[in-house]
Amino acid sequence: MFSRAQRGAVRRSRSLARRILVRALQISGLIVVASVLATLGLRWIPPFTTAVMLERRLEAWRAGRAYQPDHRWVRWERISPNAALAVIAAEDQNFAAHRGFDFDSIQKALDEHEHGRRLRGASTISQQVVKNVFLWSGRSFVRKGLEAWFTVLVELTWSKRRILEVYLNIIELGDGVFGVEAASRRYFGKPAAQLGPEEAALIAAVLPNPLRLKADRPSAYVKERCAWILRQMDQLGGTAFIKRF
Repeated sequence: MFSRAQRGAVRRSRSLARRILVRALQISGLIVVASVLATLGLRWIPPFTTAVMLERRLEAWRAGRAYQPDHRWVRWERISPNAALAVIAAEDQNFAAHRGFDFDSIQKALDEHEHGRRLRGASTISQQVVKNVFLWSGRSFVRKGLEAWFTVLVELTWSKRRILEVYLNIIELGDGVFGVEAASRRYFGKPAAQLGPEEAALIAAVLPNPLRLKADRPSAYVKERCAWILRQMDQLGGTAFIKRF
């Protein structure tokens, strides 16, 4: 038999556990509601900044260097279809078919890794939008869980065209260069609406490492990747492919 003091201690412990559980559920509920509202809002409102942009500012501040990012939002209608086609050809050729996760590409990457090749990323454009807009750098389970959650939200609440529009406007394409409008003006002296196939492919070719690779001064690797992207653009059917979005 427990003494009166022991029974009191058990009741207090249970009460504390219930309060902790209730508070955890409340916080989880707030996070869910906030994430849904934020995602819904960005279905129509352009993000004025992203997590990656803020991270780059913080890095520059820590390094004590001046930093003024170039980010120019433009509507879908003011982006060349070549740019949209190029990023799909380069990054996510199953974009039109999947619902945020390309499980075939993930399995292929794992199979290649098992055969001794370097493990490559298999993130979709939807996942890359989520990583850029909402999340911090890292590979923790918490971050992966949030990435999956936000990817589901984005796919449920945004159209494929909206996902592409946001992606083309926020992707990092050089040191302090964000979005195809800024990249097009910086590297080719023209607005994104006037990008030709090769220029769009050069921009897409730097996406594996935009801080090292240069669209305006392409290395042999970038030139080779550009040529591959151009072939993939043709195989997808050219800019007619973009009309489905």
